[in-house]
Amino acid sequence: MFLKEIELKNYRNYSNLKLKFNKKINIFIGNNAQGKTNILESIYFLSITKSHRTTKENFIIKNNEEFLKVSGKVKKNSSLSSKYEIILNSKGKKVSINDNPIKKISDYLSNINVIMFCPDDLEIIKGTPSDRRYFLNIEIGQLYNNYIKCIYKYNKILKSRNDYLKNNKNFDRVYFNVLTEELIKENIKIIKYRDEYIKEINKYIKKIYYGLTKKDNIYVKYETFIEVDTQENMYKKIKEKFDKSFENELFQKVTLHGAHKDDFSVYIDNIKINNYGSQGQHRIAILAIKLSEVEIFKNIKEVNPILLLDDIFSELDKNKKNNIIQYINNDLQVFITSTDLKNVSRKLLKEADIFKVDNAKVVREVK
Repeated sequence: MFLKEIELKNYRNYSNLKLKFNKKINIFIGNNAQGKTNILESIYFLSITKSHRTTKENFIIKNNEEFLKVSGKVKKNSSLSSKYEIILNSKGKKVSINDNPIKKISDYLSNINVIMFCPDDLEIIKGTPSDRRYFLNIEIGQLYNNYIKCIYKYNKILKSRNDYLKNNKNFDRVYFNVLTEELIKENIKIIKYRDEYIKEINKYIKKIYYGLTKKDNIYVKYETFIEVDTQENMYKKIKEKFDKSFENELFQKVTLHGAHKDDFSVYIDNIKINNYGSQGQHRIAILAIKLSEVEIFKNIKEVNPILLLDDIFSELDKNKKNNIIQYINNDLQVFITSTDLKNVSRKLLKEADIFKVDNAKVVREVK
């Protein structure tokens, strides 16, 4: 798939912007704080309906404006291009496809697939378990629309169960068991999705990591509260856990087990690098994970995702830059930001459309 064009209205520092893109390489060049990353963020927002930089959505609406609009035309395989649009204001968010309103955002998601690599991605490895669960939810949600629905349902049940543990003086065990039963069912679905996704990453990551570093000693380990097994066995074991911890949950007034506590770790040379690896190790490991995801999308959804690389080349040596090219110069549409074209290889520049960004003014360079 590729993004043919995008139009922004009141997005960050852009009042009005409309750009058409090369189906292969698009490079945004300019000094910091001019608006390069905002363009990549808007593409991500068009796909995910969220920013990758902030959870406070009003921050992405231009100062003193009441709303923002992002719309874009996307072409998938040989099909006709489709128009996607998001409007955000203080009352909420509206999404549409081909000018047809979509009532549930979960039905909009998974239509445009993007893989984003940016400096903040280091938090995926060295950050909190919550950061890693959020990463999994976003990525798996792009593959499977039903996964997002499972997450919504799980969070709703979990909130009801926790509220009941905290606030109910006349405890109804029958009602509580119904909530627990529903939570177990969603736990099994979510864990199965996550386990399968980590297995898919591990199918590709060694080869990709070797291509980047000439080493293949990396793997990702999924960490959940129950052994992944058949649905029947998982149900029995999870129910057993909840039954055993009932008194403790009553005392602590919170749900003690579940997919809301899941995590994953990255191992290099059989050493967990989440807390001990160098920033360089973290950067290359995350890049290997993201490039593994490109292969996952190709094989499971049979589409080439759009690759967003925000300031990726500035801190890599020449060999690693050259090694990355073999993965991004292969039938993918790629968006790259950089402060200096010297950071970008000549091979990429030959195929690229170059946009100069200066104080929210974007000009395509004439070749």
